[in-house]
Amino acid sequence: MWHQNDQALMCSPHPLSVDIHTHILPETWPNLREKYGYGGFISLEHHKPCAARMMMDDRFFREVEDNTWSAEARMKDCDRDQVSVQVLSTVPVMFSYWAKPAHTLDLSMLLNDHIAGIVKKYPKRFIGLATLPMQSPKLAIQELERCITELGMAGIQIGTHINDWNLDAPQVFEVLEAAQELGAAVFIHPWDMMGKDNMPKYWLPWLVGMPAETSLAISSMIFGGVLERLPNLRVAFAHGGGSFPATIGRIEHGFNVRPDLCAVDNNVNPREYLGKFYLDSLVHDKAMLNYLVDLMGEDKITLGSDYPFPLGEHRPGELIKTSGFNQSVEQKLLGTNALNWLDLKAEQFA
Repeated sequence: MWHQNDQALMCSPHPLSVDIHTHILPETWPNLREKYGYGGFISLEHHKPCAARMMMDDRFFREVEDNTWSAEARMKDCDRDQVSVQVLSTVPVMFSYWAKPAHTLDLSMLLNDHIAGIVKKYPKRFIGLATLPMQSPKLAIQELERCITELGMAGIQIGTHINDWNLDAPQVFEVLEAAQELGAAVFIHPWDMMGKDNMPKYWLPWLVGMPAETSLAISSMIFGGVLERLPNLRVAFAHGGGSFPATIGRIEHGFNVRPDLCAVDNNVNPREYLGKFYLDSLVHDKAMLNYLVDLMGEDKITLGSDYPFPLGEHRPGELIKTSGFNQSVEQKLLGTNALNWLDLKAEQFA
């Protein structure tokens, strides 16, 4: 399928590339434990120049560099890697769905205002996605409307589940329906990985739990009829869809042989939804990326790097450029598809 963005990108001497999967934090923010009166929140401990420790109360979570908060450092990396535009979203550990809704709203507004400020300062280099207090649909929709209509953000990032709610929950549907009505893109990213307490060694929550989380999210939206009821929702999933693409045969087979268990809320074969949502390209494997393009279609895979974190692609776009695609398909994966997901035009970034 040829889109208007294809021609604009192909005719540029340096075609746009758009990385939909990058995370950012403010350089500083208030002590949330003191502000809200309880713990569990993330803080940044700036212990040396251009570096900080992410701390969860007194527990070390991750070491980060200044490209986690500095737009200028990010742009230097992007220039090196020929990434024209980054889509900014918060680090998923900041979702804070477990906290009191009013406090998550307050934190979300702080994070969203920060991202919107960077986009306003560098509108040709960055696009913003908001985070929401998803544990309260009312507050989530309130903040969604503010971010889209007042801050001019392009969409939202939400987790693969919301505490005890999977993405087929009626409460989540309310927010997704509002996103569709507002024309907001939706990026779904794993957090709080299933089974993490049973696999404390070898970084397995990130290696095993994360892919399973994304499959949980996709399967919940398919079997729960969310994608059926919201056909105009522009949704993308992180990490190449996690384990979903590799197990679609099993998922479809389960639907066929046990419809009494699988088809209780939606009687459409799961395979019918392939090509109706987007996946990012973050799979670290040429054969898998080619499989995703064959499975989903060349219009539904987008560059995503998980910048600036270790499990991400260290040279964003390199996998796409070295996987043997022709120029037309390569450009779709690098930029065109992302702009179509975001409902933006290439001319905005020229």
